[in-house]
Amino acid sequence: MSARPSVDRASNSPRFVSGSLLRHVAVMSGTGAIGLIAIFLVDLINLFYISLLGQQAVAAAVGFAGVVGFFQLSFCIGLMIAVAAVVAPAIGAGQHAEAQRLGTVSLLLMGLTCSLLALLSYAALDPLLSLLGASGETKTQAHNYLQISLASTPLLGLSMACSALLRAAGDARRAMNVTLIGALITAALDPLLIFALHLDLQGAAIAAVLARLCMLLVGLHGVTRAHQLLGPLQIDRLGADNRRLCQVAGPAILANLATPCGGAFITHAMAQFGPAAVAGQATIERLTPVAFGLVYALSGAVGPIIGQNLGAGRLDRVQQTLRSSLLFMGLVVAVAWLLLALGQSLIIRAFSAEGLTAELIGLFCSLLAASFLFVGALFVANTAFNNLGRPLYSTAFNWARATLGTIPFAYLGAHFGPAGVLIGPAIGAVIFGSLALWMALRLTAKLAEASSAAKPTTPPT
Repeated sequence: MSARPSVDRASNSPRFVSGSLLRHVAVMSGTGAIGLIAIFLVDLINLFYISLLGQQAVAAAVGFAGVVGFFQLSFCIGLMIAVAAVVAPAIGAGQHAEAQRLGTVSLLLMGLTCSLLALLSYAALDPLLSLLGASGETKTQAHNYLQISLASTPLLGLSMACSALLRAAGDARRAMNVTLIGALITAALDPLLIFALHLDLQGAAIAAVLARLCMLLVGLHGVTRAHQLLGPLQIDRLGADNRRLCQVAGPAILANLATPCGGAFITHAMAQFGPAAVAGQATIERLTPVAFGLVYALSGAVGPIIGQNLGAGRLDRVQQTLRSSLLFMGLVVAVAWLLLALGQSLIIRAFSAEGLTAELIGLFCSLLAASFLFVGALFVANTAFNNLGRPLYSTAFNWARATLGTIPFAYLGAHFGPAGVLIGPAIGAVIFGSLALWMALRLTAKLAEASSAAKPTTPPT
């Protein structure tokens, strides 16, 4: 008898329908954050390496390239949300064959859409950089970087889909390993390619491509060998399964694209104040996910917990998951803000920031980091919407924040200088984060009440 690969218990039984929800949130967020922080920490280290080159144009190019890259990442995140939202309830309901089928379709959809995205990005790269305000040597450097990194968009998308499948199964450790291996590979290759081989910014792009390839290989191993979440492609169900995924993916992609659109406007507004302002913004954009990695990870952590309990009919635990997530997020933001405020001088010195660049970094660390309490509330609320069959709510709130909560505030703030460009959107985040949280709490409360009312009452004996 031939030996079969071992299957993790998480692939056969839901993990989140019992036990402490606060613990589930903390464990899933913590393991997710390790991988995310590792990746974003590498981005921050890249910026540190690039700052050592002493070329302000190159540092500014990182900012412009980061905006374009964020569009790619946000698209992939939207599809990743759909994968977890569709597969997790199947696992929660004990329907492993359905989970396998949906897992296979998820990878197919992710690969095709990300390939198309990469081709479209190549075609629009030059006018897009010009629209963002890039020019001269800064534009050239950003263009050269993106020409290399965009080729790995399908690899990034597929690795993120694998991570979503692992999280849907409750396997936080293997999902963490997908992103962690990418970070380690990048950290090892960057100094070699940037300095030893004198490839500068192009070296960082090559390292990103190789890292994403390794991420995909690790993710596929976990999905296929540990959980067997891939099965034969069922052509007769392909159309229906794709529609099922797209019903969540479409609104989720639109919701996630709102953030880079808002960020693009901020970068454009910063560009009028010169490379020093763009460099300051670029540093803040890379510092933020490192400082608030746990908050970013909540989006991927909470979804499977909600999905499994929804599939198991435990709507009371869905409501409790939202509350536990908010409590955890509040504690994380408070600690991160304190550390940023205390360490801002060290951060400024580490990146050799001077003048306007240093002022913007200091403003973020001392004051604006607090606004992430409301950004985190928006993340948690949107995750609840996506997993409770209300993805359009997530889309509406994200776009409202990216447009009404960003553009007019940043435009008005620009009249007071580059600091105003940062302060304005922070005010918008407070407004729309609060509104989204209120709506999510109302939705979960109503669902819990409806579920309780629908349960039959045991007659007295």
